[in-house]
Amino acid sequence: MFVFLMLLGYGVGSTVEKRHFRRLEEREATTRGTPVTTVDDPPESPADVVRANLVTGSAVISVDYFKRILSGLQNLVGGRVSAYESLMDRARREAVLRMMESAADADEFVNVRIETSQIGSKINKKNRTACLEALAYGTAVWLKK
Repeated sequence: MFVFLMLLGYGVGSTVEKRHFRRLEEREATTRGTPVTTVDDPPESPADVVRANLVTGSAVISVDYFKRILSGLQNLVGGRVSAYESLMDRARREAVLRMMESAADADEFVNVRIETSQIGSKINKKNRTACLEALAYGTAVWLKK
């Protein structure tokens, strides 16, 4: 029974993750021409800026049970924990896309930062990562046409 549940978790988790990566790539293709930078100010003259607003986007993503067990085993021997790397990648990319989609007509995004935090790690009392939140925030800038 345990092996069946592990295989089921692996199959469903892998399918969901691959589907999410495909959707991220499709959505990123639509925003590819819009600059997103970490610089504090837009490179254009302040006179060219029509409007600037704070924008945010957040995503909460959980790792499936199979990967949680696999990462626990990897912690025993050390090294890269690839299960959590893909979790972080998905959360960051989703948060940035949601931030950009909140101001889809902006010309560029400046001063973009990403914060991450664990959610629900104290619930299971084993101090394991239950969910990860990524919050992307920055300034959307609209320029004179």
